[in-house]
Amino acid sequence: MAIQRKAHPTAPKTKELRINHQIRVPKVKLVTEGNGIEVFDTRDAIRMAAEAGLDLVEVSPDQDPPVCKIINYGKWKYEQTKKKKDQARNQHIIQIKEIKMKPKIGVHDYQIKCNHGAEFLEDGDKVKVSLRFRGREIAHPEIGMALMHRFIEDLKEISAVETPPKMEGRQIVMVLASTGKKKPTAKPAGEAVTKPKSTAGESAKPKSTVAETTKPKIAAAETAKPKATAEEPVIPKIAAEEPVMPKAASVNAEEK
Repeated sequence: MAIQRKAHPTAPKTKELRINHQIRVPKVKLVTEGNGIEVFDTRDAIRMAAEAGLDLVEVSPDQDPPVCKIINYGKWKYEQTKKKKDQARNQHIIQIKEIKMKPKIGVHDYQIKCNHGAEFLEDGDKVKVSLRFRGREIAHPEIGMALMHRFIEDLKEISAVETPPKMEGRQIVMVLASTGKKKPTAKPAGEAVTKPKSTAGESAKPKSTVAETTKPKIAAAETAKPKATAEEPVIPKIAAEEPVMPKAASVNAEEK
């Protein structure tokens, strides 16, 4: 007994354009620069493309006769593939990210949840915020509602409320949609960076003042020189005492 094997599903083949001798119709509409659309015999159109070193490509096969262009088919096919890849890369699939909180959440934990929500919204995704009550916490639902409204207020610059907060059993649920804006956090960071630069510039000034304080020392050393010049006149005083010798000579003369 022959064993039947399951046929693997094959991917659908993309319909490629016919070029050159693959075009079997007798006549074609050829798009030329300056002359617009003209009807040519298929053999003549292929010959014209071969003389130009290009290909005759059937652009619109549904018309009668089909519309063709004389282009570089390899280059055109590469550009079309690259264009499709760029479109797929730039296409963003919106996802719903969920953030869970508690009524007795701490300040630091709440800030982390808020930052995560801002990142999801800036990426273009939606944010589903759920706050679940446990035990006797359900007796005070106003605490959870206040926390949800605070979350909306903190992210109002980059989000829009798609589903307002509402009770669903023992939890409060809401959905925020992105507005395509960014959270303005660059300005405070820039100010914090510029402050050390200004203080560094100010701290560099004392170096110049230290260099300036050395100048008075040199001036003081220069002013010390006149003291030495002031002591030089002491020499004339010694010379003034020399005339005492004639008096001694006169005394000796009297003794004689």
